[in-house]
Amino acid sequence: MTGVYRHTLDSKGRLFIPAKLREELGDVFYVTLSMERCLSAYSSESWDRFMAKIKEMPKVKQIKMRPLFSHAAKCELDSQGRILLPQALRDFAGLTKNVAVVGAGECAEFWDEAAWDQVDMGETTPENIAQVLMELDF
Repeated sequence: MTGVYRHTLDSKGRLFIPAKLREELGDVFYVTLSMERCLSAYSSESWDRFMAKIKEMPKVKQIKMRPLFSHAAKCELDSQGRILLPQALRDFAGLTKNVAVVGAGECAEFWDEAAWDQVDMGETTPENIAQVLMELDF
């Protein structure tokens, strides 16, 4: 998934999902916590692959994944292309009004817009881009 889209949460906690990402995420997808102060959204197919990997892990390691599952939400698009983000997920990511919806390869991320701007500024440097391309042997 690619691109950055800026939208606002409405008073009920609904977020508009851009058409380009709706195509990739599908009508039903999963949103959960991320390693950073944002949320990650996975298509049903990606989520199923993720679940298959988890099932192969020993139970001790599966338990470490508990936060990802206990806070995950199965989201369905409404007729206007919006999803309802549960309050606990919004709180985790600090989402109150302005949201950056960011394509991040296998998933989409939902960031507080100001937090995203800071991350983006720090990551979008020639040095960082060069390092990423070197890691990919590109």
